[in-house]
Amino acid sequence: MANITASMVKDLRDKTGAGMMDCKAALGETSGDMEAAIDWLRTKGLAKAAKKAGRVAAEGLIGVAVDAHAGALVEVNSETDFVARNEEFKGFVRRAAELALEAGGDAEKLLAAPVEAGGASVSDTLTALVAKIGENMSVRRAAALAVEPGVVVSYVHNAASPELGKIGVLVALKSSADAEKLTALGKQIAMHIAATAPIALSPEHVPADVAARERAIYSEQARESGKPENIIEKMVEGRMRKFYEESVLLQQVFVIDGETPVGKVVEKAAKDLGAPVEIVGFLRFAVGEGIEKADADFADEVKAMAGR
Repeated sequence: MANITASMVKDLRDKTGAGMMDCKAALGETSGDMEAAIDWLRTKGLAKAAKKAGRVAAEGLIGVAVDAHAGALVEVNSETDFVARNEEFKGFVRRAAELALEAGGDAEKLLAAPVEAGGASVSDTLTALVAKIGENMSVRRAAALAVEPGVVVSYVHNAASPELGKIGVLVALKSSADAEKLTALGKQIAMHIAATAPIALSPEHVPADVAARERAIYSEQARESGKPENIIEKMVEGRMRKFYEESVLLQQVFVIDGETPVGKVVEKAAKDLGAPVEIVGFLRFAVGEGIEKADADFADEVKAMAGR
């Protein structure tokens, strides 16, 4: 058996862009023959998949899976919206969401999980899909919510199917009230979250660095007015209240009626349902948020799909 050195593995990786362990396996299978190893990787689709990995994948779908007391979201990205409409891609995202629910939203567990019993992992299945379709794809993130007693409710915006879309939301409502009525309430709150993208549940849940940054900006703006320090302090507090009203879920005005804070909507629902109701958490995923996208037009997407 040929002696496979680290430099050989690195050389093959540089030539193909394939993963370190895949390169090591390829060299082992071909007794250290570099060209044969490249062909081996190409045959497996690994070299082709790796070459696509440098491309920005900012399109794709959000997959949602729920049961009575738990739910999960997963974002799977592709380079173009053409692929996001591909039925095989949709099937992969749908299955990934189901497995994300089983994995409790743990992305590493999700990637390692077999797509079918005894079959290839999510990671390996995606690699094969990249090679087949010819476009970079990635499982970007996954997360889950659970509550007991109560319900986890989902909402998908711009839905390609009931479980797939461009924006996915989960809301966890803790309550012993009737599950069907809780679900109806949760659906409306989830729709609100899809529309307003709150950054936290309440002011106490806003990350300290975010609140500090906002306060510093408002302080600097207020000082430019030349007013006394005690007035500046009041101005800053007023702007922080406005920030929370616009940014945190319980203080936002409910989009359904346009006048009631979400927290008050929940309080009224609790009275109507005859049991306490509490929003204990929410998740909102939007495809590609935070990813720098290259400017492209329709013609560019057609060329990309044609491999040109």
